[in-house]
Amino acid sequence: MSSKKLKIALLVGGSSPEREVSKESSKSISKAIRNLGHELVLIDPAYGTNQPIEEEKFFAKENYSEVRTENYVPALNSPLLNNVDLVFLGLHGKYGEDGTVQALLELRGLKYTGSKILSSVMAMDKSMSKIMFQHFDVATPKWFVVNCNEHNYNLIKEKIKKFFGFPCVIKPNDQGSTVGLSICRGESEVEESVKLALNFSNKALVEEYIPGREVTVGILGQQPLPVLEIVPKHGLYDYECKYTNGMSEYIVPAEIPDKTAQHLQQQALLAFNSVECSNYARVDFRLTNENRNYCLEVNTLPGMTSHSLIPKMAKAIGISFDELIDKIINYEIDDKG
Repeated sequence: MSSKKLKIALLVGGSSPEREVSKESSKSISKAIRNLGHELVLIDPAYGTNQPIEEEKFFAKENYSEVRTENYVPALNSPLLNNVDLVFLGLHGKYGEDGTVQALLELRGLKYTGSKILSSVMAMDKSMSKIMFQHFDVATPKWFVVNCNEHNYNLIKEKIKKFFGFPCVIKPNDQGSTVGLSICRGESEVEESVKLALNFSNKALVEEYIPGREVTVGILGQQPLPVLEIVPKHGLYDYECKYTNGMSEYIVPAEIPDKTAQHLQQQALLAFNSVECSNYARVDFRLTNENRNYCLEVNTLPGMTSHSLIPKMAKAIGISFDELIDKIINYEIDDKG
């Protein structure tokens, strides 16, 4: 581990629907940063300049003050970030993963963990990232986009039947943690599923449903981690299964043929590079019974909770949680000077 001691600001919470998940991730990250001997500064950008004094209030379920997206600019322009060596992004979802915070930090000339502005924009925009996957020969399910001003549900139903049929997946184009996602099993569910997705985004992604297994591959630097299989109790790896103890089983390394695992790792690295990611990310796939893989998305700020997948994959090859955080920190400090 690095002997250089740093002043690190950890961004926690935020205003996206994944605020509570961010708090969980950030609580684990904060402990690791302290264990590594660094000075820690906690900042919740959704609080603006009205930050808590007591550390526990950053992670409490009750909000310390009003949560507002417009508070990000004053928070990130404040003296709280003065003389900081690195900003560790513990945020999830919109405004944390979509390039918004990254742009504000770059305006101040600050280094930060995770992918940079352009790659964050591409990866968070699911439709855009799928276009990049196709360009770089990464297999991905068929899809089309519904804009918020489209209300012809009969036309949407006809497009679904023409392109891939039912069941299909309908989800917001720029959210994570399966927020607003539906498995749409027939025409009668289309309108409700589209409206739900559009509650969270200006665009809904309508995607071919791929039957099979849920697998994922972490990338650390340019190193693919072992393939992990998720076996959710619901059959769908939804919000409850992601963040509730006992609701999912995790198998790492996944019990799949070596050739399939190697191909998934290659596809994950290709997807990671296709949207120009850096530092670390997690790439999610569906794997059919015939071991054909389809890339769903790249998560540029994957979870770091006790249920999270990157730490499980790292542990499988002997990397502890503190070592994982140390590697993420040093990628920015050492490799990018």
